Amino acid sequence: MARSSGFESGDLADAALYVLLALVRPRHGYAVMQFLDRESRGTIALGPASLYTTLKKLIGAGLIEELDGDDSRRIYNLNAKGHEVLVRNIERRRQLLAMADHIMEEA
Repeated sequence: MARSSGFESGDLADAALYVLLALVRPRHGYAVMQFLDRESRGTIALGPASLYTTLKKLIGAGLIEELDGDDSRRIYNLNAKGHEVLVRNIERRRQLLAMADHIMEEA
């Protein structure tokens, strides 16, 4: 049986999760890259190809939407479904970290 993509199942890869976090507030693509670079202190760097591929997949999965803009830049925003998936992914990672902490304490 073929495994479904994270965009279909809602179990997102880190890059998609980063983009959703950046889109809690509406941003255009370049602003997403700047935001992630700034908030991660340079540890997260998505190139344009990766970013725009991820944006396209997030739109296709119905997790973000493109807003009407008054200039040539496309503005993206997290929608309600995307917010739900974001919260679920954050909680899943919290559980993973709690388990890892517990295991490492016993080692």
